[in-house]
Amino acid sequence: MSQILESQDIRALGSNLELLAHQVVEGFIVGLHRSPFHGFSVEFAEHRLYNVGESTRNIDWKVYGRTDKLFTKKFEEETNLRCQIVLDASSTMYYPWDEKNPEKLKYKNKFCFAAQSAAVLMNALRRQRDAFGLTLFDDEIRLNTQAKSNTVHYRMLLSQLAQRIENPELNRPTNLAAILHQVAEAIHRRSLVVIFTDVMEQPDQAEEIFAALQHLRYAKHEVILFHVTDKSKELDFEFENRPYVFVDMESGEQVKLQPNQVKEYYVKQVAAFTEQLKLRCLQYKIDFVEADINKGFHQILQTWMMKRAKMG
Repeated sequence: MSQILESQDIRALGSNLELLAHQVVEGFIVGLHRSPFHGFSVEFAEHRLYNVGESTRNIDWKVYGRTDKLFTKKFEEETNLRCQIVLDASSTMYYPWDEKNPEKLKYKNKFCFAAQSAAVLMNALRRQRDAFGLTLFDDEIRLNTQAKSNTVHYRMLLSQLAQRIENPELNRPTNLAAILHQVAEAIHRRSLVVIFTDVMEQPDQAEEIFAALQHLRYAKHEVILFHVTDKSKELDFEFENRPYVFVDMESGEQVKLQPNQVKEYYVKQVAAFTEQLKLRCLQYKIDFVEADINKGFHQILQTWMMKRAKMG
């Protein structure tokens, strides 16, 4: 399973999101069926375990041939989950960035990973006939759609994500707290809200973010927060100790320094904020997931599947 899901060949599909999402989800399903751990597979891919005594008309014999377990196909009226995917498209999400060659890291930055992850989730939701919507934001909401499950809607959202991957914009600040308050009020009550963001906020804005997350839960939404980072660089500050010019992608401000001058202080501050964010999420019963862009999509799907099983 890991070979299918973690493959750089899949990540390299870049903005071909329909193919990427199909391959990742297919690989995930195959991995579940081969795994000795079947805990959540009954909730996935339009199947549920067959109950003795019910009609055999809807048994999926192909799945039985692969797994020696009886599954029946689920139908549209059996699922009514609404999911809103909220994706940060501010400029820091386009890190890593090569100013001299913007094409070089286009398919290796945080936004591309988040957009690919969103496409994978939409594919999985669509297979279960669950409805999904998309919110793209920076300091304002740039796209906000209702939750639907049809093919035209799915492909329109993939197209919007692909355009954003192919056309990164610098000097776009973010306003995460304000956006989450708007989302909490705007979408259907008791939705699943899946957030992809790097949470690159100033420390003095932390309480505003926590209040916005609490608002989502107060509005009866289930929430998954994927904290999207290039972990080795952004959290662990693993740079060679030589002179660098660090550029703020939202403001363009530049700082020249050697990493060892600030590494200890930087890592300590980032770790303290991340820990505070985790604790608040735990307090509000929000699933907090560290989503390192250098790892694959397995954890994204697995976290969603566990949450969906609880809501089913």
